Amino acid sequence: MTRIIRHVTPGASPGALIAPQQKVEHLRIHVVGYGPDATEEAEVATLEEAFHLLEKYPVTWIDVTGVHDIELIQQLGDRFGLHELALEDVVNVGQRPKMEEYDDHIFVVMRMLHLGSVLNVEQFSLFFGRRVVITIQEIEGDPFDQIRERIRSGSGRIRTLEGDYLAYALVDALEDSLYPVLEQYGEWIEQVEEELLHDPKPELLETVHRIKRDLLWVRRAAWPHREIINALQRSESGLIAEHTKDYLRDAYDHAVQVMDVVETFRDLSGGLMDLYLSSLSHRMNEVMKVLTVMASIFIPLTFIAGIYGMNFNPDASELNMPELNWALGYPTAIGTMVVIGIGMLIFFRRKGWI
Repeated sequence: MTRIIRHVTPGASPGALIAPQQKVEHLRIHVVGYGPDATEEAEVATLEEAFHLLEKYPVTWIDVTGVHDIELIQQLGDRFGLHELALEDVVNVGQRPKMEEYDDHIFVVMRMLHLGSVLNVEQFSLFFGRRVVITIQEIEGDPFDQIRERIRSGSGRIRTLEGDYLAYALVDALEDSLYPVLEQYGEWIEQVEEELLHDPKPELLETVHRIKRDLLWVRRAAWPHREIINALQRSESGLIAEHTKDYLRDAYDHAVQVMDVVETFRDLSGGLMDLYLSSLSHRMNEVMKVLTVMASIFIPLTFIAGIYGMNFNPDASELNMPELNWALGYPTAIGTMVVIGIGMLIFFRRKGWI
């Protein structure tokens, strides 16, 4: 699990940009300019190469991977008038997801989840206005490939609308990307639940703990998303068109569904520990029942063996174990023990104890 740690120096001036840990080998700038009739896409080495698309196309999307280049982040802020406190939040990863409105742009912070061998949580920062959308990610990989393909192919309405619709599409895609993560956790919960029912091994406790811990991080990421989308939907800044707000209502429904699933899985994962203890207790009860049945059967047999183990001399008195002189005394005693044992087994089964 990736820990989210804010890189803030105590006493630093508000808006001071302090480089965080570098998480990508090379910073990447991907720029897309598009309009109803044409689109242009490129990987550029500097922001100056991206800025020339601003005048050529109605909407320009600048996608930056890597937040460690303070000079580049500052250059973005200077070129588009981004607030210094918003830029500080971009580089100080670990911000709570939020939405902030400024005069000519809106700033959004969300969480992007990557599930591999461990769950990684990445900060996703989004600035958008009518003509420019800027996204800043910490590491490679995002759920936006279909959006890029829609821009390239001109399918749908994305190339006919302004930057607010692209921002909605990015937010909606990020929210939808939580579903595969939750599906994976759902499968893990079902698998662990099945294993706990049949073989509650102590090793499974580590898996249960990991699932509960990861779902807590998912909840911390997904819960504020609902507030963000609702705030975008109710924004009166004029930067979000009414038709885009209609789509944001659908994205809000997705956020609510995600939270419902998260809460359901958290309840199920919390019940896994109870299931483990119940299964363990049930197994112990089964073992104790078998041992009790075996002990109960051998109690009368031990009683008989104990009596005949006293070896009182039958020649000294007629009352002293005349069976010791019987020719069939030993087979009779063994047979009696067998009959008693079988009889007790039949009795226990009729009672439903075994």
